[in-house]
Amino acid sequence: MSIAAEFNVNAGDTAWMLMSCGLVNLMTPGLAFFYGGLVRQQNVLTMIMQNYVSMGLMTIVWVMWGYSMCFGEIKTSYIWGNPASHAMLAGIENDSGSGGEGIPGVVFAAFQGMFAVITPALMTGAFADRVMFKPYLLFIFLWIHLVYYPFCHWIWGGGWMFDEGVWDFAGGIVVHCTAGFGALAVVMALPHRKKLEPELDTDPHNIPFVALGTALLWFGWFGFNGGSALGANQVAGYALINTEISASCALFVWLMIEWAHKGKPTLVGACVGAIAGLATVTPAAGYVYPWAAMVIGCLAAPWCYFLIEVVKNKFDLDDALDVFAVHGMGGYLGTLLIGVLADDRVYPDGPNASGKQFFKQLWGASFCAVYAFVVSFGLIKAINLVMPVLPPSSHLSEGLDTSIHGEKAYKENSQSGTEYTNPLKAAQAV
Repeated sequence: MSIAAEFNVNAGDTAWMLMSCGLVNLMTPGLAFFYGGLVRQQNVLTMIMQNYVSMGLMTIVWVMWGYSMCFGEIKTSYIWGNPASHAMLAGIENDSGSGGEGIPGVVFAAFQGMFAVITPALMTGAFADRVMFKPYLLFIFLWIHLVYYPFCHWIWGGGWMFDEGVWDFAGGIVVHCTAGFGALAVVMALPHRKKLEPELDTDPHNIPFVALGTALLWFGWFGFNGGSALGANQVAGYALINTEISASCALFVWLMIEWAHKGKPTLVGACVGAIAGLATVTPAAGYVYPWAAMVIGCLAAPWCYFLIEVVKNKFDLDDALDVFAVHGMGGYLGTLLIGVLADDRVYPDGPNASGKQFFKQLWGASFCAVYAFVVSFGLIKAINLVMPVLPPSSHLSEGLDTSIHGEKAYKENSQSGTEYTNPLKAAQAV
């Protein structure tokens, strides 16, 4: 008897899920490059480190008890699953909580673990240039338990929000709303960077890094959304093509808006527009037809652009890399659009567009927004009472890469002996 037959495994579904694990895992390094290119060159390694360390810490916690708190037995509280039910991933070979028939429980656990890794990392772009490493580690450790695990359990783990009829295909609420509104809370809890550095430079230091990060994120998002179908099936096909359609439409519409508004279409704008389309379609990717994905992408661009150019500036929000506008509000919009565009012929027994479903999505996303904001605000304030969150002025002037990590991304002098600085600014000076 073959191994697949002995363990009742569908080889095709399992192969797709294994591939999806790798695709989603690639997204965190992609996020590191995307964010890293947008910050100043003296802080790029700090940004990359904050993303990479999430891969280490969050995976350790996920294996030890995190998976159980999300998908374990519902008998300890309404907040989490029983953390002891699958501690160290024990007894998950035939775990029925995965929701995917013919997929080994360990593969499902691995796939979901990738989501737990990237979600806290998404927040790093909002508070770029102003958080020390030790409080950052403590913050994401506590945040994953108090914000991400509860919503993962409540919606994907068969918790009370799922029972109330709130749908989220691949993370509009669980990933993007939690991270986006959590990031907003940290931004509002900390002082504006202009108070720390009066002559603040917010220009991207390496736009090719931004483009590279976008490519890796876009590529990985096919596993992020397509893998959420938990099999190689028609729903995965819809999720994959809808991901491509929404991102492409948002990229192009963003460029047109930016061109009309600022006079020039930029590569950074194209990249941010694509990410906005990807984040917005995520909650609905497996519930809608391709025409609806085009609508989502075309709505995502003006929605997120308005939030960045108007709302952010009006309220002087120091969301350094626009995490709240793109991920938080993008995920929020996509969650609402399930109630407008979903069709249960795409996902049998799934959501269908109706006024009733729209209001379920509305209260679900709104509850997440308020909860994530309040808890995240309280967390960063409490941590600041125990240890300083903000870097001292000497660290800021020196650069966080050297002052915190003892490394530099770029050599001060090239082999020819001439000064080496940001190549983009060097080119402008010629």
